[in-house]
Amino acid sequence: MKRMRIITFLTALTIVGIFIGLKLFNNDKDIKNKHIKVGFLYDGDESAPYTYNFIRAARKLEEYDFGAKVTVIEKPNIPEEYSEKALNELVKEKCDIIFTTSYGYQETAKKIAKNNPDIQFCEATGDNANDEPLDNYHTFMGEIYQGRYVSGIVAGMKLQEMITDGTIKEDQAKIGYVAAFPYAEVISGYTAFILGVRSIVPTATMDVCYTNTWTSYKLEKSYAEKLIENDCVIISQHSDTIGPAVACENAINQGKEVFHVGYNQSMIDMAPITSLTGSRIDWSKYIISAIEAVINDKTIENHVEGNVHGQDISAGFDKGWVQMLELNNLIVAPGTKKAVEDAINELNNGKIKVFKGDYKGVNPNDESDVIDLKVGYEENKHASAPSFNYVLEDVVNIVDFTNE
Repeated sequence: MKRMRIITFLTALTIVGIFIGLKLFNNDKDIKNKHIKVGFLYDGDESAPYTYNFIRAARKLEEYDFGAKVTVIEKPNIPEEYSEKALNELVKEKCDIIFTTSYGYQETAKKIAKNNPDIQFCEATGDNANDEPLDNYHTFMGEIYQGRYVSGIVAGMKLQEMITDGTIKEDQAKIGYVAAFPYAEVISGYTAFILGVRSIVPTATMDVCYTNTWTSYKLEKSYAEKLIENDCVIISQHSDTIGPAVACENAINQGKEVFHVGYNQSMIDMAPITSLTGSRIDWSKYIISAIEAVINDKTIENHVEGNVHGQDISAGFDKGWVQMLELNNLIVAPGTKKAVEDAINELNNGKIKVFKGDYKGVNPNDESDVIDLKVGYEENKHASAPSFNYVLEDVVNIVDFTNE
């Protein structure tokens, strides 16, 4: 009798084990066979380097083996005022996750997320995820100040080469920077860039002009030309077109030695004798992981590898979110490749504190708000959106070309 009870008990255990195994197998099968729709909202198209980086990430989904069928629905060239209509169309398409790719979309995206709790909304460059947080609304951005700083090192080494070979004098080490708007994101970026330059050439200064638009080839090119006329010998940018690179290439073809540092995509093809390098955010690192989280019914912040700030995530070179673009080995200064590699390693190890030094900065929105960088400033400490919003005294000069 006792033996029969043991056999019955073992049989029951076996049945339970088989049931659990089948359940796990079926759950895994459901995940592998899960079909999801992914929506993208773009403010530009492939012609804009900024937008093209998101499009590249969307194309990666076609190559990436999720073990699931992923349908991508893209809406390019959507102005901010039409974003609500476009987002509601993606909702009607029954998207499971929607990526909005411009800061100007964030208020609308969050409003629609609140009304659609079953859809995950991920806003690139946004800063409102932790303000009355929603479980289905997230923000993300690469810590691009790191790429700006390293790009500045490349520019600084070229400046030093020009000083050494007598092309310019030390007091002529002036950078020009075509900036979109006087936002913290832009100010943080160009500050990191000039600090990278000054780590090589401590006397370098920078003229900054604002176009007050993200995408205007004509205006960006025109402002870059004016900066060159004002004796800037290297031009960089935080704007979305190739206009500044073309301006540099035209200038050097006319006998004026000037070089360019880009952003978002390599500009060597259109500026082969002036484009030194650039940096970009690889948005696919977040996008792919967020989609994996949706497929596997996991929380995005628990699944994406990065620095988590509530409903917001960032990362830099260490996680592959920030990348340097190719070096133009025909024109960069000797030793540049090693300098870039060393700087990235030191950033990853915490040995470089970018926003630190004998500098004072003034908040352009409040002149009484002054910062002393001797104590340093840790960018992206609390959020993925850049927050450094101080113009360095005696280093950065804001120029206005609007009336010229």
